Amino acid sequence: MRTERTVDDRARLPVAEPGEVRAEAGELFRQHRSPLTITILLHVVAAAFGLAGPFLLGRMVDGVVDGTSTTRIDLLAGALATFIVAQALLTRAAIKRSLVLGEQVFAQLRETFIARVLALPLSTVERAGTGDLVARTTGDIDALSRTVRFAVPEILVAFVTTVLTLAAAVIAGPLVALAAVVGVPLLYLGTRWYLKRARDGYLWERAAYATLDGSVTETVDGIRTVEALNMANVRIKRTEDDLAEAFAAERRTLFLRSVWFPTAEMSYVLPVVGTLAWGAWLVSGGHATVGQVTAVVLYMVQIGDPVDRLVSWLDELQIGTSSLARVVGIAKVPDDREASGETPDGEDIRAEGVRYAYVDGQDVLHGISLDLRPGERLAMVGPSGAGKSTLGRLLAGIHPTRSGRVDVGGVPLVDLELDRLRREVVLVTQEHHVFVGTMRDNLELAAPGASDDEIRRALDAVDALGWVEALPEGLDTVVGSGGHPVGPAQAQQVALARIVLADPHTLVLDEATSLLDPRAARHLERSLSAVLKGRTVVAIAHRLHTAHDADRVAVVEDGLISELGSHHELVEHGEAYAALWESWHGRPVRESTRQP
Repeated sequence: MRTERTVDDRARLPVAEPGEVRAEAGELFRQHRSPLTITILLHVVAAAFGLAGPFLLGRMVDGVVDGTSTTRIDLLAGALATFIVAQALLTRAAIKRSLVLGEQVFAQLRETFIARVLALPLSTVERAGTGDLVARTTGDIDALSRTVRFAVPEILVAFVTTVLTLAAAVIAGPLVALAAVVGVPLLYLGTRWYLKRARDGYLWERAAYATLDGSVTETVDGIRTVEALNMANVRIKRTEDDLAEAFAAERRTLFLRSVWFPTAEMSYVLPVVGTLAWGAWLVSGGHATVGQVTAVVLYMVQIGDPVDRLVSWLDELQIGTSSLARVVGIAKVPDDREASGETPDGEDIRAEGVRYAYVDGQDVLHGISLDLRPGERLAMVGPSGAGKSTLGRLLAGIHPTRSGRVDVGGVPLVDLELDRLRREVVLVTQEHHVFVGTMRDNLELAAPGASDDEIRRALDAVDALGWVEALPEGLDTVVGSGGHPVGPAQAQQVALARIVLADPHTLVLDEATSLLDPRAARHLERSLSAVLKGRTVVAIAHRLHTAHDADRVAVVEDGLISELGSHHELVEHGEAYAALWESWHGRPVRESTRQP
């Protein structure tokens, strides 16, 4: 049976420790100290005005018992009405302040989180599970939003109200108020039991839902592959397992609440009963007045609401702190590079003795050395899983090597600032994203401030100008989620146009035209050839026409370059590449070389 620890160990991204979460929360509150102080003071004053009711009612009861004049009782009633109105006005102002402060704190927290996500090492983004990262940016942020906006203010108000109510009860009748402590031991023990288990339970729950989200997303994104390989039952089983894990986690936290909530409710019912019984004994012995017992009992009844809210929102706070631990955990991801400040001397890229492993002890690249000649077209071919894409990512500076090095102009790629790295070399994959905004906004990501003429030239270079100009508002058409739909093939063209605008000297194309049909892909690559003239291009592809047109071809097999040379040299050599070429064309090698 799986446990909380099992799921937590599967998380791809770290989770902050309780001390780190407290430090993050403390820093946020310190930055908003003044508005927080004003908000708390407003709530304190509002709570204090609300405490006048039971006290004045107690005085009125004593007045009736003692035969006090109706004039004094009328004055007490008028004072009571005044305090009620004042409390309502102060409460409204305090709540408004709380909501505004919550929005400000949450906005800052969200911006900090986004900045941390965007600063994640590229290798971490490549490795991180889709579900985990998406869950932190959606589910955890939503839970945190509710905590910051509502739970924290409500807990502060409830705590202040509880303390002031107890103080007022003591003032109204010191001896009678002794009965208030009867519920404290039960509340203390129940809360301590709950808090000891809640963090792990909610972390398990958040991680389980992250895994489920990732599993469902992978299935939906790869539905064609699932259907083609008849993997529906496998994916259904995977989803059912993840659902069972999420159900077990949800059941665990529900169990914690089912134990704690009744215990907490009992702890603030007992003081009311205890005060009535204790107060009756005190009155019978002449140690307290009926008015004092009335006031303290009313305070015990009144304290039930803030304690109930404190208990309810404290549970919400556990969810929020668990989410905050996952959000803050992003900052714990270690950097995979350290900029040295060196400037490359030239544009030549060289890999020397490169080894890389996704899992310790299991290298997928086994000491590859490769020199890229400035301005050349290098095609990398080979069977699936041979290491082509991994090598391409190392050549683009996405991953640091396990051993060996990849240099540009004599400087290791991982020693460059990311901004400088992207001016040197860019990776283009088959996975593209169209952001919410205008088409112009999407293209200017690569070159802020680019003119419309430059954007149109870039679109024309990738055969996208026609359909972009045909959009309802051209470059000003809103695309992305909720906007004008952009198909996968068009998204690839947008991504390639960004590359033209970014203007790096080296490109690594990893199946960059895979979503286009063969004829369109061939036409696009021919159009790109004019744009990419003078640049170094590494093309990873299964379509061997790319290799035929390249200056050199590198055949990658089992994490090694088994062959390196021009298309014609490798065909004449008659080894692995020649077999691939023959298989792709479906006719003898000698004949295929005469008719490319």
